[in-house]
Amino acid sequence: MPRPSRRLDALPGFSIDRVAAAAGDDPAVLRLENLDTDLRPPGSAIAATRSALERDDANSYLPFHGTAELRQAVADHVAARSGIAYDAEREIVITCGGTEGLTDALLALTDPGDEVIVTDPTYAGIVNRVRLVGAVPRFVPWLVDGGEWRLDLDALRAAAPTARAMLLMSPSMPSGGVLTEDDWAEVARLCNQHDLWLIDDAAMEGILFDGRRLIHPAALPGLQERTIIVGSAAKELRMIGWRVGWVVGPAATLADVARAHIYNVVTPPGIAQAGAAAALRAPGDIAVSVAEWQRRRDVLLEQLGPLPAVRPGGGWSLLLDVGALGLDGAAASELLLEKARIAATPMRGWGATADRYVRFVYSNEPVERLAEVGERLKRCGWL
Repeated sequence: MPRPSRRLDALPGFSIDRVAAAAGDDPAVLRLENLDTDLRPPGSAIAATRSALERDDANSYLPFHGTAELRQAVADHVAARSGIAYDAEREIVITCGGTEGLTDALLALTDPGDEVIVTDPTYAGIVNRVRLVGAVPRFVPWLVDGGEWRLDLDALRAAAPTARAMLLMSPSMPSGGVLTEDDWAEVARLCNQHDLWLIDDAAMEGILFDGRRLIHPAALPGLQERTIIVGSAAKELRMIGWRVGWVVGPAATLADVARAHIYNVVTPPGIAQAGAAAALRAPGDIAVSVAEWQRRRDVLLEQLGPLPAVRPGGGWSLLLDVGALGLDGAAASELLLEKARIAATPMRGWGATADRYVRFVYSNEPVERLAEVGERLKRCGWL
Protein backbone atom coordinates (compact mmCIF):
# COMPACT_ATOMS: atom_id res chain seq x y z
CA MET A 1 0.00 0.00 0.00
CA PRO A 2 1.40 3.49 -0.82
CA ARG A 3 2.22 5.60 2.21
CA PRO A 4 -0.23 8.40 3.09
CA SER A 5 0.73 12.06 2.98
CA ARG A 6 2.79 13.44 5.84
CA ARG A 7 0.86 16.71 5.60
CA LEU A 8 -1.58 15.65 8.32
CA ASP A 9 0.98 14.29 10.78
CA ALA A 10 1.02 17.57 12.71
CA LEU A 11 -2.77 17.72 12.97
CA PRO A 12 -4.10 16.03 16.13
CA GLY A 13 -7.58 14.61 16.58
CA PHE A 14 -10.32 17.03 17.55
CA SER A 15 -11.46 15.55 20.94
CA ILE A 16 -14.91 17.19 20.82
CA ASP A 17 -16.38 14.35 18.79
CA ARG A 18 -14.82 11.75 21.09
CA VAL A 19 -16.42 13.34 24.15
CA ALA A 20 -19.76 13.61 22.34
CA ALA A 21 -19.59 9.94 21.34
CA ALA A 22 -18.80 8.91 24.91
CA ALA A 23 -21.75 10.95 26.20
CA GLY A 24 -24.06 9.26 23.70
CA ASP A 25 -27.71 10.24 23.82
CA ASP A 26 -28.12 10.02 27.60
CA PRO A 27 -30.49 12.88 28.56
CA ALA A 28 -28.96 13.00 32.04
CA VAL A 29 -25.64 14.25 30.64
CA LEU A 30 -25.10 18.00 30.66
CA ARG A 31 -23.93 18.76 27.12
CA LEU A 32 -21.19 21.32 27.64
CA GLU A 33 -18.71 19.88 25.13
CA ASN A 34 -19.71 21.23 21.72
CA LEU A 35 -20.15 24.79 20.51
CA ASP A 36 -23.87 24.48 19.86
CA THR A 37 -26.78 26.54 21.06
CA ASP A 38 -30.41 25.68 21.69
CA LEU A 39 -31.50 29.25 20.92
CA ARG A 40 -33.44 29.26 17.67
CA PRO A 41 -32.31 31.09 14.53
CA PRO A 42 -34.33 34.15 13.54
CA GLY A 43 -37.80 33.20 12.35
CA SER A 44 -37.23 35.21 9.18
CA ALA A 45 -34.21 33.01 8.38
CA ILE A 46 -36.24 29.82 8.67
CA ALA A 47 -39.03 31.27 6.52
CA ALA A 48 -36.60 32.48 3.84
CA THR A 49 -34.87 29.11 3.74
CA ARG A 50 -38.18 27.30 3.28
CA SER A 51 -39.19 29.66 0.52
CA ALA A 52 -35.87 29.20 -1.28
CA LEU A 53 -36.49 25.45 -1.50
CA GLU A 54 -39.00 26.19 -4.25
CA ARG A 55 -36.74 28.51 -6.26
CA ASP A 56 -34.69 27.18 -9.13
CA ASP A 57 -31.99 29.84 -8.72
CA ALA A 58 -31.36 28.64 -5.14
CA ASN A 59 -30.52 25.17 -6.46
CA SER A 60 -27.43 26.25 -8.38
CA TYR A 61 -23.65 26.55 -8.16
CA LEU A 62 -23.98 30.18 -9.28
CA PRO A 63 -22.97 32.78 -8.47
CA PHE A 64 -19.66 31.37 -7.26
CA HIS A 65 -18.92 34.28 -4.92
CA GLY A 66 -22.36 34.28 -3.31
CA THR A 67 -25.76 35.70 -4.12
CA ALA A 68 -26.04 39.45 -4.65
CA GLU A 69 -28.71 39.55 -1.92
CA LEU A 70 -26.43 38.02 0.71
CA ARG A 71 -23.33 39.95 -0.33
CA GLN A 72 -25.26 43.20 0.08
CA ALA A 73 -26.64 42.10 3.46
CA VAL A 74 -23.09 41.35 4.61
CA ALA A 75 -21.86 44.71 3.30
CA ASP A 76 -24.58 46.50 5.27
CA HIS A 77 -23.88 44.42 8.39
CA VAL A 78 -20.13 45.14 8.33
CA ALA A 79 -20.69 48.82 7.52
CA ALA A 80 -22.99 49.20 10.53
CA ARG A 81 -20.24 47.86 12.80
CA SER A 82 -17.11 49.30 11.20
CA GLY A 83 -18.30 52.47 9.51
CA ILE A 84 -16.67 51.26 6.28
CA ALA A 85 -18.64 50.91 3.05
CA TYR A 86 -17.42 47.74 1.33
CA ASP A 87 -18.30 47.05 -2.29
CA ALA A 88 -20.66 44.05 -2.28
CA GLU A 89 -19.54 43.01 -5.76
CA ARG A 90 -15.75 43.20 -5.45
CA GLU A 91 -14.96 43.12 -1.73
CA ILE A 92 -17.11 40.28 -0.35
CA VAL A 93 -16.96 36.52 -0.94
CA ILE A 94 -19.56 34.17 0.56
CA THR A 95 -18.06 30.93 1.91
CA CYS A 96 -19.22 27.60 3.27
CA GLY A 97 -18.92 28.69 6.91
CA GLY A 98 -16.41 30.97 8.56
CA THR A 99 -13.80 28.23 8.80
CA GLU A 100 -13.68 27.85 5.02
CA GLY A 101 -13.23 31.61 4.91
CA LEU A 102 -10.25 31.36 7.26
CA THR A 103 -8.64 28.72 5.05
CA ASP A 104 -9.22 30.79 1.91
CA ALA A 105 -7.75 33.89 3.56
CA LEU A 106 -4.68 31.99 4.78
CA LEU A 107 -4.15 30.53 1.30
CA ALA A 108 -4.38 33.99 -0.22
CA LEU A 109 -2.15 35.79 2.28
CA THR A 110 0.58 33.36 3.38
CA ASP A 111 3.29 31.19 1.87
CA PRO A 112 4.62 27.92 3.33
CA GLY A 113 6.82 28.63 6.33
CA ASP A 114 5.29 32.03 7.11
CA GLU A 115 4.54 32.70 10.78
CA VAL A 116 0.96 33.54 11.71
CA ILE A 117 0.33 34.97 15.17
CA VAL A 118 -2.53 33.29 17.05
CA THR A 119 -3.52 33.52 20.68
CA ASP A 120 -2.98 30.72 23.20
CA PRO A 121 -5.26 28.98 24.02
CA THR A 122 -7.24 29.21 20.80
CA TYR A 123 -9.61 27.14 18.71
CA ALA A 124 -7.90 24.04 17.33
CA GLY A 125 -9.61 24.71 14.01
CA ILE A 126 -7.68 27.97 13.77
CA VAL A 127 -4.30 26.54 14.80
CA ASN A 128 -4.53 23.60 12.43
CA ARG A 129 -5.79 25.56 9.45
CA VAL A 130 -2.62 27.62 9.77
CA ARG A 131 -0.65 24.37 9.66
CA LEU A 132 -2.76 22.89 6.87
CA VAL A 133 -1.83 25.70 4.45
CA GLY A 134 1.85 25.24 5.34
CA ALA A 135 2.24 28.26 7.60
CA VAL A 136 3.50 28.14 11.20
CA PRO A 137 1.41 29.21 14.22
CA ARG A 138 3.22 31.60 16.56
CA PHE A 139 1.49 31.52 19.92
CA VAL A 140 0.85 34.65 21.98
CA PRO A 141 -0.59 33.81 25.41
CA TRP A 142 -3.74 34.92 27.06
CA LEU A 143 -2.75 35.63 30.68
CA VAL A 144 -5.06 35.32 33.65
CA ASP A 145 -5.26 38.61 35.54
CA GLY A 146 -7.81 39.08 38.30
CA GLY A 147 -9.78 36.07 37.12
CA GLU A 148 -10.12 37.37 33.55
CA TRP A 149 -8.11 37.05 30.35
CA ARG A 150 -5.56 39.66 29.30
CA LEU A 151 -3.51 39.44 26.11
CA ASP A 152 0.25 39.26 26.67
CA LEU A 153 1.26 42.38 24.77
CA ASP A 154 4.97 41.84 25.43
CA ALA A 155 4.74 38.46 23.70
CA LEU A 156 2.78 40.06 20.85
CA ARG A 157 5.53 42.64 20.35
CA ALA A 158 8.18 39.92 20.37
CA ALA A 159 6.32 37.85 17.77
CA ALA A 160 5.47 40.63 15.32
CA PRO A 161 8.86 41.28 13.60
CA THR A 162 9.08 37.79 12.04
CA ALA A 163 5.39 37.22 11.32
CA ARG A 164 3.46 37.51 8.08
CA ALA A 165 0.01 37.91 9.63
CA MET A 166 -2.02 38.01 12.82
CA LEU A 167 -5.12 35.84 13.05
CA LEU A 168 -7.10 37.17 15.99
CA MET A 169 -10.57 36.49 17.36
CA SER A 170 -12.40 38.63 19.92
CA PRO A 171 -14.16 37.23 21.84
CA SER A 172 -11.68 34.44 21.48
CA MET A 173 -12.69 30.83 21.29
CA PRO A 174 -12.58 28.81 23.54
CA SER A 175 -11.55 31.24 26.28
CA GLY A 176 -13.97 34.12 25.82
CA GLY A 177 -11.06 36.55 26.11
CA VAL A 178 -11.86 39.99 24.70
CA LEU A 179 -9.32 42.38 23.24
CA THR A 180 -9.46 45.81 24.87
CA GLU A 181 -9.14 49.19 23.18
CA ASP A 182 -5.47 49.29 24.19
CA ASP A 183 -4.94 45.78 22.80
CA TRP A 184 -6.40 46.72 19.43
CA ALA A 185 -4.36 49.92 19.34
CA GLU A 186 -1.18 47.88 19.82
CA VAL A 187 -2.30 45.39 17.17
CA ALA A 188 -2.76 48.30 14.74
CA ARG A 189 0.62 49.78 15.59
CA LEU A 190 2.45 46.49 15.13
CA CYS A 191 0.66 45.59 11.89
CA ASN A 192 1.55 48.98 10.43
CA GLN A 193 5.12 48.93 11.72
CA HIS A 194 5.92 45.40 10.51
CA ASP A 195 3.69 45.36 7.41
CA LEU A 196 1.48 42.51 8.64
CA TRP A 197 -1.89 41.26 7.47
CA LEU A 198 -4.64 41.08 10.07
CA ILE A 199 -7.17 38.26 9.68
CA ASP A 200 -10.07 39.18 11.94
CA ASP A 201 -12.15 36.13 12.88
CA ALA A 202 -15.37 38.01 13.54
CA ALA A 203 -17.60 34.98 14.17
CA MET A 204 -18.40 36.10 17.73
CA GLU A 205 -17.56 39.80 17.62
CA GLY A 206 -21.05 40.86 18.75
CA ILE A 207 -21.33 38.37 21.64
CA LEU A 208 -19.99 40.75 24.27
CA PHE A 209 -20.96 40.81 27.94
CA ASP A 210 -21.00 43.31 30.81
CA GLY A 211 -21.52 46.32 28.57
CA ARG A 212 -18.34 45.84 26.53
CA ARG A 213 -18.21 47.84 23.32
CA LEU A 214 -17.51 46.27 19.94
CA ILE A 215 -14.23 47.65 18.56
CA HIS A 216 -13.86 46.97 14.86
CA PRO A 217 -10.20 46.63 13.86
CA ALA A 218 -10.71 47.61 10.20
CA ALA A 219 -11.72 51.08 11.43
CA LEU A 220 -8.42 51.62 13.26
CA PRO A 221 -5.70 53.83 11.70
CA GLY A 222 -3.91 52.10 8.85
CA LEU A 223 -5.78 48.80 9.15
CA GLN A 224 -8.53 48.95 6.54
CA GLU A 225 -6.21 48.01 3.66
CA ARG A 226 -4.50 45.21 5.59
CA THR A 227 -7.52 43.68 7.37
CA ILE A 228 -9.45 40.65 6.12
CA ILE A 229 -12.71 40.10 8.01
CA VAL A 230 -14.05 36.56 8.26
CA GLY A 231 -17.62 36.32 9.50
CA SER A 232 -20.15 33.56 10.07
CA ALA A 233 -23.88 33.01 10.44
CA ALA A 234 -23.27 30.16 12.88
CA LYS A 235 -22.76 31.96 16.19
CA GLU A 236 -24.54 35.30 16.52
CA LEU A 237 -27.33 34.21 14.17
CA ARG A 238 -27.44 30.62 15.60
CA MET A 239 -27.44 29.16 12.07
CA ILE A 240 -24.88 26.40 12.58
CA GLY A 241 -26.44 23.95 10.15
CA TRP A 242 -26.68 26.48 7.31
CA ARG A 243 -22.86 26.58 6.90
CA VAL A 244 -22.65 30.15 5.61
CA GLY A 245 -19.74 32.53 6.16
CA TRP A 246 -18.17 35.50 4.44
CA VAL A 247 -14.83 37.15 3.80
CA VAL A 248 -14.60 40.94 3.49
CA GLY A 249 -11.61 43.08 2.56
CA PRO A 250 -9.82 45.15 -0.09
CA ALA A 251 -10.81 44.26 -3.66
CA ALA A 252 -7.35 43.20 -4.88
CA THR A 253 -6.90 40.80 -1.98
CA LEU A 254 -10.47 39.48 -2.19
CA ALA A 255 -9.83 38.49 -5.80
CA ASP A 256 -7.21 36.05 -4.49
CA VAL A 257 -9.51 34.89 -1.69
CA ALA A 258 -12.19 34.28 -4.32
CA ARG A 259 -9.86 32.08 -6.37
CA ALA A 260 -9.00 30.00 -3.30
CA HIS A 261 -12.70 29.76 -2.48
CA ILE A 262 -13.73 28.53 -5.93
CA TYR A 263 -11.21 25.70 -5.91
CA ASN A 264 -11.92 24.86 -2.28
CA VAL A 265 -15.71 24.62 -2.00
CA VAL A 266 -17.22 26.53 -4.99
CA THR A 267 -20.25 27.87 -3.09
CA PRO A 268 -22.50 27.25 -0.09
CA PRO A 269 -26.07 26.14 -0.81
CA GLY A 270 -28.33 28.82 -2.29
CA ILE A 271 -31.13 27.92 0.11
CA ALA A 272 -28.81 28.56 3.06
CA GLN A 273 -27.67 31.89 1.62
CA ALA A 274 -31.28 33.06 1.41
CA GLY A 275 -31.74 32.28 5.10
CA ALA A 276 -28.54 34.04 6.12
CA ALA A 277 -29.49 37.18 4.19
CA ALA A 278 -32.83 37.31 6.01
CA ALA A 279 -31.18 36.77 9.38
CA LEU A 280 -28.72 39.62 8.88
CA ARG A 281 -31.69 41.91 8.34
CA ALA A 282 -33.48 40.87 11.56
CA PRO A 283 -33.26 43.99 13.77
CA GLY A 284 -32.43 43.52 17.44
CA ASP A 285 -32.35 39.74 17.20
CA ILE A 286 -28.73 39.33 18.29
CA ALA A 287 -29.09 41.44 21.44
CA VAL A 288 -31.78 39.15 22.86
CA SER A 289 -29.57 36.10 22.42
CA VAL A 290 -26.51 37.81 23.89
CA ALA A 291 -28.47 38.69 27.03
CA GLU A 292 -29.49 35.04 27.45
CA TRP A 293 -25.96 33.75 26.93
CA GLN A 294 -24.66 36.23 29.53
CA ARG A 295 -27.28 34.98 31.98
CA ARG A 296 -26.11 31.41 31.41
CA ARG A 297 -22.46 32.40 31.84
CA ASP A 298 -23.30 34.02 35.16
CA VAL A 299 -25.13 30.95 36.43
CA LEU A 300 -22.28 28.64 35.44
CA LEU A 301 -19.67 30.86 37.10
CA GLU A 302 -21.77 30.92 40.27
CA GLN A 303 -21.98 27.12 40.20
CA LEU A 304 -18.21 26.76 39.77
CA GLY A 305 -17.73 28.88 42.88
CA PRO A 306 -14.14 28.80 44.17
CA LEU A 307 -12.83 26.64 41.32
CA PRO A 308 -10.23 28.32 39.05
CA ALA A 309 -12.54 29.22 36.15
CA VAL A 310 -11.56 32.21 34.04
CA ARG A 311 -14.39 34.67 33.49
CA PRO A 312 -15.14 35.16 29.78
CA GLY A 313 -15.94 38.62 28.48
CA GLY A 314 -18.04 37.16 25.68
CA GLY A 315 -18.62 34.13 23.49
CA TRP A 316 -20.17 30.76 24.22
CA SER A 317 -17.68 29.02 26.50
CA LEU A 318 -15.32 29.32 29.45
CA LEU A 319 -12.22 27.46 30.59
CA LEU A 320 -11.61 25.77 33.92
CA ASP A 321 -7.97 25.45 34.96
CA VAL A 322 -7.86 21.79 35.97
CA GLY A 323 -4.05 21.98 36.03
CA ALA A 324 -4.47 23.85 39.30
CA LEU A 325 -6.37 20.78 40.55
CA GLY A 326 -3.50 18.46 39.62
CA LEU A 327 -5.09 17.13 36.42
CA ASP A 328 -4.63 17.52 32.71
CA GLY A 329 -7.58 18.25 30.46
CA ALA A 330 -8.06 14.69 29.21
CA ALA A 331 -8.14 13.18 32.71
CA ALA A 332 -10.48 15.90 33.96
CA SER A 333 -12.85 15.41 31.01
CA GLU A 334 -13.08 11.67 31.66
CA LEU A 335 -13.70 12.24 35.37
CA LEU A 336 -16.41 14.82 34.69
CA LEU A 337 -18.29 12.48 32.38
CA GLU A 338 -17.94 9.42 34.59
CA LYS A 339 -18.70 10.98 37.97
CA ALA A 340 -20.69 14.14 37.26
CA ARG A 341 -22.32 13.26 33.93
CA ILE A 342 -20.95 16.48 32.46
CA ALA A 343 -19.55 16.38 28.92
CA ALA A 344 -16.68 18.89 28.70
CA THR A 345 -13.90 19.16 26.13
CA PRO A 346 -10.19 18.74 26.92
CA MET A 347 -8.02 21.38 25.28
CA ARG A 348 -4.99 19.36 24.16
CA GLY A 349 -3.90 20.71 20.78
CA TRP A 350 -5.67 24.05 21.30
CA GLY A 351 -2.41 25.91 21.99
CA ALA A 352 0.88 25.56 23.82
CA THR A 353 -0.64 25.94 27.31
CA ALA A 354 -4.13 24.62 26.64
CA ASP A 355 -3.71 21.11 28.06
CA ARG A 356 -4.30 22.41 31.59
CA TYR A 357 -7.89 23.44 30.77
CA VAL A 358 -11.26 21.91 30.04
CA ARG A 359 -13.91 23.87 28.17
CA PHE A 360 -17.46 24.33 29.42
CA VAL A 361 -19.90 25.50 26.74
CA TYR A 362 -22.83 27.33 28.36
CA SER A 363 -24.71 28.25 25.17
CA ASN A 364 -26.54 24.94 24.73
CA GLU A 365 -28.11 24.27 28.13
CA PRO A 366 -30.82 26.34 29.86
CA VAL A 367 -30.12 27.99 33.19
CA GLU A 368 -32.21 25.37 35.00
CA ARG A 369 -29.81 22.65 33.89
CA LEU A 370 -26.69 24.77 34.41
CA ALA A 371 -27.82 25.32 37.99
CA GLU A 372 -27.10 21.60 38.61
CA VAL A 373 -23.37 21.94 37.92
CA GLY A 374 -22.31 22.59 41.51
CA GLU A 375 -24.06 19.53 42.90
CA ARG A 376 -22.67 17.38 40.10
CA LEU A 377 -19.10 18.59 40.70
CA LYS A 378 -19.33 17.44 44.30
CA ARG A 379 -19.33 13.90 42.94
CA CYS A 380 -15.82 14.59 41.59
CA GLY A 381 -14.69 15.88 44.98
CA TRP A 382 -13.98 19.31 43.53
CA LEU A 383 -16.46 21.25 45.69
